[in-house]
Amino acid sequence: MGLNMEALGKTIGPIKKEYGWKDVAVYALGVGAGFDDIEYCWERKLKVVPTFSIASIFEFLGHVGINSGMNLAGILHGEQELIFHRPIPVSGIFITEGRISHYYDKGEGKGALVVAESDTCGADGTKLFTSILTVFSRFDGGFGGENAPKKEILAPEREPDHVVEETPPPNQPLLYRLSGDLFDIHVDKDFSRMVGFDQPIMHGLCTLGYACRALVNTLNPGEPEKVRRLACRFSKPLYPGKTIRTRIWNTGTGSAYWETENADTGDKVISQGVYEHGNVPD
Repeated sequence: MGLNMEALGKTIGPIKKEYGWKDVAVYALGVGAGFDDIEYCWERKLKVVPTFSIASIFEFLGHVGINSGMNLAGILHGEQELIFHRPIPVSGIFITEGRISHYYDKGEGKGALVVAESDTCGADGTKLFTSILTVFSRFDGGFGGENAPKKEILAPEREPDHVVEETPPPNQPLLYRLSGDLFDIHVDKDFSRMVGFDQPIMHGLCTLGYACRALVNTLNPGEPEKVRRLACRFSKPLYPGKTIRTRIWNTGTGSAYWETENADTGDKVISQGVYEHGNVPD
């Protein structure tokens, strides 16, 4: 069928999502939190892992997939940028509105990129965060559109200032999916093989959650509310049970470059990472 060109620029939403402290804690457990960062899991002193934001507006991502008409059997999360305007409350209502902003054509047999932008506010209308999402649709290239502009952010030419390793258990996708991403590629062995993987793969956003915890715990420990911007490219899939190594370079006051790799192979799983943190603007 191909991509639906009429969906470009049309408003999606508003989409409402009510959540409570248990949703925040379940998400945190899904991205590896535990007794070492209990503030993400314990309601008495609860704080929110910033990437809870994108997991909690998964319904918006679903609308992007349906409205764009992309072949859902061939989609992978390509890039993600999150801009935080205010700290995320530990409970409340998210109201999300956005649009599909671009289609990019990588060529016949090479896939397409679908870019969607959204703003999420609280119930009182206060803007909480902005999401810029890029989906790589492997089977939808060759429609005659322009290719995406080249964008490359390189790691500093020196050893990283910090290295954090964690090993998600083999069943981690089963826990992470409780936060909303129920796509079969993360749970169904037969479906995963049908689309070219040996077994169900980690959610890219789950790996991003591990990286986000590593960044916060290293650069602004105990203060996830100070995260201002988090951006990255998903480079390669990762199978559950593999050790995640997040490498972090300080690049200035309140800023860092980062990437995450498969510790067994050295393959970059997430690249071109940008992290900014500081006080909430007035």
